[in-house]
Amino acid sequence: MSETTTKEGGKQSWFGRLKAGLARSSSKLGDGIGAIFTRRKLDAAALEELEELLISADLGVTTATTLTEALSKQAFDKDVEPAQVREHLAEQIAGLLEPVARPLAPNGERRPHVVLVVGVNGSGKTTTIGKLAKQWRDEGRSVLIAAGDTFRAAAIEQLQIWGERAGCPVVAKTPGADAAGLAFEALERARREGVEILLIDTAGRLHNRTELMAELQKIVRVLGKLDPEAPHDCLLVLDATTGQNALQQVATFKELVAVSGLVVTKLDGSAKGGVLVALAEKHGLPVHAIGVGESAEDLRPFAARDYARGLLGLE
Repeated sequence: MSETTTKEGGKQSWFGRLKAGLARSSSKLGDGIGAIFTRRKLDAAALEELEELLISADLGVTTATTLTEALSKQAFDKDVEPAQVREHLAEQIAGLLEPVARPLAPNGERRPHVVLVVGVNGSGKTTTIGKLAKQWRDEGRSVLIAAGDTFRAAAIEQLQIWGERAGCPVVAKTPGADAAGLAFEALERARREGVEILLIDTAGRLHNRTELMAELQKIVRVLGKLDPEAPHDCLLVLDATTGQNALQQVATFKELVAVSGLVVTKLDGSAKGGVLVALAEKHGLPVHAIGVGESAEDLRPFAARDYARGLLGLE
């Protein structure tokens, strides 16, 4: 089912689901903007309050300053309505995000196109892999999944369930097995069978777990022995509920591996949806997809304008 059923029995569009998912973030911004700009001119004090509101919504200090300065140039000392401010911010945010809104497009000339998926524990890596696998299988592509999170038996089982749903084989070993060896075997098999896409899960890791960080680099080295260009994509999965911590996670993983793009999950569980704007401003990495729910259909390519309008609670 490609759309979610509403209470009235109809179908809810992807934008409707995105807007609903961002409701906690948009209500915080919308209520704040309403409180600041009801029957008030755009003066220095109002701009300062707006900047503080944007920072508190996790858009980041630099972005908040950029947005308020643009608004000041357009309407300083004029009467403004909350709706005008929200429209202006949405347009500005969409403009900031357009350069990073890039869907993930596996290269059909590579067999396989290797996608390594990394992130901290609980970010949604395993479910993201399952959703991507299902979407690509639904497009008629052949997909192989490697259950490289050998530290968690639950992660292996979870991927096997997703693999059954999507009709994708899953390469797995017993918990505690060597993850780099598993990745190597999965790539050998994918090449032998002419598979189009190889998705590799990895153990969730934190910056203070040096052995896990070393293992991640080993996986990349081992893949390179079979294909010097592999992995062709390295996706970092970020949990939106972590807010500004996501910025540090990007910095940490970029030191270890060549992160090529981001997937931001759990936007529906957070009032910190604005962090995506801060990520774009600070790191400039492509944002391939965002997630607002549990089903495969709730992970979609990132569209800057839809996100910006959803974040401000606009149609």
